[in-house]
Amino acid sequence: MDIEKQFNLIAEEYDGNRRKFIPCFDDFYQNTTKFIVSNINEPKRIIDLGAGTGLLTYFWYQQCPNSEYVLVDIADEMLNVARKRFESIGNVSYQIENYIDKLPDVFFDTVISALSIHHLEDEDKSKLFTRIYNRLPSGGLFINYDQFCAGQEEINNWFNSYWENQLATSGLMDKDIQLWKERRKLDRECSVEQEVDMLKNAGFNIVKCVYSYQKFSVIVAIK
Repeated sequence: MDIEKQFNLIAEEYDGNRRKFIPCFDDFYQNTTKFIVSNINEPKRIIDLGAGTGLLTYFWYQQCPNSEYVLVDIADEMLNVARKRFESIGNVSYQIENYIDKLPDVFFDTVISALSIHHLEDEDKSKLFTRIYNRLPSGGLFINYDQFCAGQEEINNWFNSYWENQLATSGLMDKDIQLWKERRKLDRECSVEQEVDMLKNAGFNIVKCVYSYQKFSVIVAIK
């Protein structure tokens, strides 16, 4: 089953279970976003790659309500959840697109993404980072909230086993855990260090991991 089908299948339940799947949910999504936004000017237009149900955009919108948002995803059912979330908000638009092939044909000064890019092969990650860099203005931002491997097999096994054991006692239904295990087969994780190097090689002037909790990290890159 491909990525589009996997995520369309779980679209309606996605947000309800997200907190259970991500043990550091509040720090990862909310507090790190507050930290980043407190140090930048409000962006003119934000592109959310692999936006899904609009969960990350929701947290950015709380801090930057005047920015324009373009939510990009290949799974239309996921975007339908986002449309419901933002149905009364006029500065949010949607694009059904595989961002590996194409970025929105509009000006943007900030790109965000959550738990999406780790599905790409490393070569495609590098190509995407270069494409983002080339489209951003000077001072533009790319922020990736994502899932990473530890870079060392033994420690990565620690991270994976601890995560799986947490899920087993989280209150998730067995079917949700089985679907998660199927989605995990689509993961192509790199380490934080590898992604930082990819972003620097793409040309970004400043690259820093600003938050990390085991498999979940947030990387900021500034052009």
